[in-house]
Amino acid sequence: MNRLIYESREAAEVNKVVLDDLPGGPDAFELAAKFCYGIAVDLTASNISGLRCAAEYMEMTEDLEEGNLIFKTEAFLSYVVLSSWRDSIVVLKNCEKLSPWAENLQIVRRCSESIAWKACANPKGIRWAYTGKVPPKVSSPKWTDSSSSPSRNQQPVPPDWWFEDVSILRTDHFVRVITAIKVKGMRFELIGAAIMHYATKWLPGMIKDGGGIHESKDQRMIVESLISIIPPQKDSVSCSFLLKLLRMANMLRVAPALVTELEKRVGMQFEQATLADLLIPSYNNNNNVRGVDLVQRLLEHFLVQEQTAESSSPSRQSFSEKRGGGNNHPSAKMRVARLVDSYLTEVARDRNLSLTKFQVLAEALPESARTCDDGLYRAIDSYLKAHPTLSEHERKRLCRVMDCQKLSIDACMHAAQNERLPLRIVVQVLFSEQVKISNAIAHNNHSSLKETGDSAAAAGFYQPMVPNRKTLLEGTPQSFQEGWSAAKKDINTLKFELETVKAKYMELQGELESLQRQFEKATAAAGGGGGGGGGGKKHGSSAWAVGWRKLSMFGKGGGLDGSDHGGDHHHRGAGEGQGSSRKTPARRWRNSIS
Repeated sequence: MNRLIYESREAAEVNKVVLDDLPGGPDAFELAAKFCYGIAVDLTASNISGLRCAAEYMEMTEDLEEGNLIFKTEAFLSYVVLSSWRDSIVVLKNCEKLSPWAENLQIVRRCSESIAWKACANPKGIRWAYTGKVPPKVSSPKWTDSSSSPSRNQQPVPPDWWFEDVSILRTDHFVRVITAIKVKGMRFELIGAAIMHYATKWLPGMIKDGGGIHESKDQRMIVESLISIIPPQKDSVSCSFLLKLLRMANMLRVAPALVTELEKRVGMQFEQATLADLLIPSYNNNNNVRGVDLVQRLLEHFLVQEQTAESSSPSRQSFSEKRGGGNNHPSAKMRVARLVDSYLTEVARDRNLSLTKFQVLAEALPESARTCDDGLYRAIDSYLKAHPTLSEHERKRLCRVMDCQKLSIDACMHAAQNERLPLRIVVQVLFSEQVKISNAIAHNNHSSLKETGDSAAAAGFYQPMVPNRKTLLEGTPQSFQEGWSAAKKDINTLKFELETVKAKYMELQGELESLQRQFEKATAAAGGGGGGGGGGKKHGSSAWAVGWRKLSMFGKGGGLDGSDHGGDHHHRGAGEGQGSSRKTPARRWRNSIS
């Protein structure tokens, strides 16, 4: 104050000194003045940071008087504030208005370190108060109550006990605390959970879709800061959180480098995403396509991560393939394939979506990722509904991404009656369905012949039709592409033959069940008749032979009407030669047919 008055001696008003830049403001100056005049000053966590900075500003050092204000406030900070969880949080919160003095005096660093140490402490040893802690009920202890000790009645402390307290801090101070916690070695999933808790509190736009963004500059700073401190380990935060953060980043025009880094993080755990998470609006152009380019980039990052993981660990790839073989444990690629198909079905309704973008996204995944193309067929059908003006060539190009052999029976029946599909695709679907049924019947008959011991007949009997998609395409007549009116009769013929195959199949099932009942009766008679056992076996053998002759006559392909006598004769000898020497259990026989 002496120096300021001396420097302003030539001014008009010597008795007036302006202290606009005094840290802590009038409250801190008043406390410092009281200290100078010997008035008792009550130091608390609420005023200590401002008073410490004001003492430094007014140079109240030990050189002028021992036990000056700098010494007093520094001692209070070191021995009282930093040993308390709540006081450290309060002081760090108050430092938000004291920049750069609080930074230069290391108050922010020391409070951040104190908070980090206490957050990393074993929850079992925590005795201090924190937000959300229920205070224990105080009651007069009974002399006979041996379990009234405070340690037994205390509730266990959860691992996330510190989340709410640190979430009140300003973003830069929160980043300082999280950085210090990382150095102390806390588990990455707990750090990620704390970041998600903070984002939920300070970024309400992550919850409300399409709401207005207020104070976009501050929110952009928050998003950029949170992206920079997310732990690098996979699953440190949820994929849903990453996608919501990515949506906010696109809305607030976050730095491109940080957006790219965030997209790579999403690609690491893309199989955890849901359809609702993926419906991200595009803010870079005027159309309303829901971020198809963004989803394409996320899928590319996912495939790069999968390829890197598989090349670095071949055993992981084989294990993933084994798990992917069952429906209970689909592989990551299979889950992503289902997600992409659902996403394509949703965005296909947008008339602004080009055919090229749809095709590129549908073909981005390898063929092995899809064991069934029903989802892809639904997406194609939705696109055809929303784009009725597509030419024949464009419809063929669209359907080329789908494999007709991977469609289920229900999807085949729907596609066979779908007039939006090109004629060639309808024929392929019908032909594929007929092949599936024929191969299933042939396989069942082959298994039944092997069970009865007729290996020679089984070897010549099982001849699957159309083993691959290329043969199916080559087997489709070119004449079917000349027009709907010309090909409709052939399609109806194929439908009729398909229904005939199904009816014949059901008829054979009934006949075989009847034969089985005859066989069981003959076996029971042979077992109870003693000397008449040979006759029972012969009768059962002839019944079996009749069944196999009918089956072989149908399985040859041309015997739908029972006219293939050559096959009948061949299997009669084989069936009678082996049927009398071996019995087949009823349950296995029925399962092999059905």
